[in-house]
Amino acid sequence: MISPLRRTLAVLPLVLLPLGAAAACGGEGAQTDCNLNSCTVTFDRGVDASASILGVKAELVSVQGQNVTMKVAGQQITVPVGEGEQADGFNVTVQSVTQENVVVKISNGGGG
Repeated sequence: MISPLRRTLAVLPLVLLPLGAAAACGGEGAQTDCNLNSCTVTFDRGVDASASILGVKAELVSVQGQNVTMKVAGQQITVPVGEGEQADGFNVTVQSVTQENVVVKISNGGGG
């Protein structure tokens, strides 16, 4: 027979899993779509937009034409649309820019 304590310890990670997933990514003025190693973040333009993803904060600073300036883990970078840069061990690629939003993919694996 399984003791109540062992049963509780076995079930606890399953109960906490949704809470951990919800805390793993989210934002203000941004929508996120994350998996284990990357997140696609859609930042709203015209507001202070930021998201907590992959354990770091990503912020939209400005858009000048086809160049997007962001802060990722406190490091400011400027990335042209369709290109990528590295910031604090993350690959940052700007996928699109419209009048309403900026779509960026951030993934683990960049140089530090």
